[in-house]
Amino acid sequence: MNETLVTMVGNVASSVTYGQTPAGVPVANFRMAATERRFDRGAGDWVDGDTTWVTVVAWRWLATNLVSSVNKGDPVMVSGRLRVREWGEEGRRRTAVEIDARTVGHDLSRGTSAFRWAVEAKPGLVHRSSPSETTVSLEEAVPDWIVAAVEARREAVDAAGVAGGAAGSGGAGGAVGARAVEEVLN
Repeated sequence: MNETLVTMVGNVASSVTYGQTPAGVPVANFRMAATERRFDRGAGDWVDGDTTWVTVVAWRWLATNLVSSVNKGDPVMVSGRLRVREWGEEGRRRTAVEIDARTVGHDLSRGTSAFRWAVEAKPGLVHRSSPSETTVSLEEAVPDWIVAAVEARREAVDAAGVAGGAAGSGGAGGAVGARAVEEVLN
């Protein structure tokens, strides 16, 4: 099977909409705009060219993560399968260009982003006190290597806080720095 895979860089041009299929499969989509930039030698400056508009469609976990991570106006990179759909009568044909997304991420050449792991409930980690109440033990759901990395970072921050406090600020600067990093880690 031949697929046309594309990667597109642009801006989110609409709010992310989220829904589920009748079978309960999560789906999210948004409009994306990518405007060509080119150098105009006559004017000696960069100018905007044509804008390409596409609808980005995401399924399952990508849809769930997308709705809580991407907002209108965000610069993003989208990679996935290109689909061009046509419909309508002979004289009034319409065309829709879509990307069936495999990955979506912020364009870090234009800003920063803070990554958060998505926690998927596993059957052995779900605790039910009644059939209608379900809770997940997040401590058990996070992989061991992530827990170890966070603990190592906390120890390094604590050591730096003690060293920073002893190095002339009377302890207050190191403690404030350690608390700030601790808040970020939590």
